[in-house]
Amino acid sequence: MSQSNSSKQSVLFLCTENSARSQMAEVLLRNKAGEIFDVYSAGIAPKDIDPRTINCLQKFNLPITELSAKHIAEFTDKTFDYVITLCERANNECRAYKGALLQLAWDIADPKVMVGLEPFVATLYELDKRLDMFIDVHGNINNLQSHQYVPLCNSTISDQDNELSIDPSIFYKCLTDQIRLKTLMLTNYYGELCVCELMVALQEQSQPKVSRNLAVLKKAGIITDRKHGQWVFYQINPRLPQWSKTIISTTTESNLHLIINSLNRLATMHKRPNKVSFCS
Repeated sequence: MSQSNSSKQSVLFLCTENSARSQMAEVLLRNKAGEIFDVYSAGIAPKDIDPRTINCLQKFNLPITELSAKHIAEFTDKTFDYVITLCERANNECRAYKGALLQLAWDIADPKVMVGLEPFVATLYELDKRLDMFIDVHGNINNLQSHQYVPLCNSTISDQDNELSIDPSIFYKCLTDQIRLKTLMLTNYYGELCVCELMVALQEQSQPKVSRNLAVLKKAGIITDRKHGQWVFYQINPRLPQWSKTIISTTTESNLHLIINSLNRLATMHKRPNKVSFCS
């Protein structure tokens, strides 16, 4: 049974401090689709909500009355339809949250350490786009009275000290192959996937073919991998420069029709790798 006793689907956003990103995500999803989602957020090491988070939400007339910082322990033994991690620490420590029927890992930069004109607005803008994609895939749009985009203004952001240098010509060449393009779109959506999951999603029978294309993306620095036992999981390189992350995200969000069948195949895949058995 999920966290809510209603017929709504339940969503838990996880972050380190539950002070900015996860609070924004909670407010945005509740505002966009509260009639079909029960929405919660929590932190690994919660702190008070950052005043800049409150100011940003108020700037766009989003409600803040129900917000409070919560520890993940408050949801022990609870089951959620979706658990979405928004930072690297939450993804690493809760990579396989036991109460998740489906878990996603979104790479959202921390606005508290970002540079740019309005980092909190930029974060809200990015979450806004991600959540529109999430609703399109997982929400029953017919039950929504309206599906409106929050009119946010994008800000230029960067973290140049931690960014990988990548040649644009190499990056764009990697997008010209259908397997590589859809692999990036799927890993952008799910956070990480293994070869067997990609084979099912792409209906590709040749594991060497999928692996060769993954090797191309890895050599270019666009994806990274982690290995545990027999499993190797791939994700978008978190050190990619912001311009390339934006291209991958925007391509995914604007072309869901290209991967919707792949998403459906993954949703019904049998014997998917059980991360709970080997992930901390």
